[in-house]
Amino acid sequence: MSDLSTNTASTYLDFNALTRLKGEAAQDPNKAIRKTADQFEAYFIQQMMKTMRESIEKSDLVEGGNMDTYQDMMDKEVSLEMVKRGGMGLADMMERQMKLAQGLSTQDALQMRPQVQPPIPLNPVRDPMSIQSPTVPAYELKRVQQSYKLGDKP
Repeated sequence: MSDLSTNTASTYLDFNALTRLKGEAAQDPNKAIRKTADQFEAYFIQQMMKTMRESIEKSDLVEGGNMDTYQDMMDKEVSLEMVKRGGMGLADMMERQMKLAQGLSTQDALQMRPQVQPPIPLNPVRDPMSIQSPTVPAYELKRVQQSYKLGDKP
């Protein structure tokens, strides 16, 4: 496994490190691919940890504005350390895919894709409905006319 960085300032948040990585990519693309994949995996793990932490109810006893800042910093360091120790394998898969696609044009890559059946449409096409309402026989109410006289009970 390659090292992500010797110091933690050289991460995906450091623009100088990204500029250096761009320069390394021009000299040795394979090494730059690995570093980029490692940084992406570290960022992915950090975001996953942040999302998991947000799903937990917070207690009033330890709630504070500074706690979130330190928690984010710890998540970043833990994610970088996880990638240094092997990570989840996401960087390995990305590195393999990028090396395969390195010499391919977009057209070649599209031709290599397996042909699949077209997906089932989410909103199937339906026959148009007529504007005129169909003739439905109306219910007829029979009216009974009775005349009442004063004193008669209905």
